[in-house]
Amino acid sequence: MKNQRIFTFLRNSAETDKQKALLSLELLSEHPAGIGDHSTEDFWKNCEEALALLADAEDRLETLDRHFPAEKAESAQQATINRGGLQAASSNGGSRH
Repeated sequence: MKNQRIFTFLRNSAETDKQKALLSLELLSEHPAGIGDHSTEDFWKNCEEALALLADAEDRLETLDRHFPAEKAESAQQATINRGGLQAASSNGGSRH
């Protein structure tokens, strides 16, 4: 069995980068006044950087899914177990049994 923590780390890292890129693109497209005194060259550079980060993150996620599909299933199962444990702990007043 492979070390699941490695795959969880890699997947979380890629998901974080994906969300960061999507938020950056949203801010750049919906709130461009937020760039302030920056030139349009800075604006376009920021757009390109956000798109590159998004493409890279999605490529990493696809690569993990393609080469390590069992780890994806185990990671999802572990996340479900962890959420269940958190829900049980919160319904027990935060105590674990």
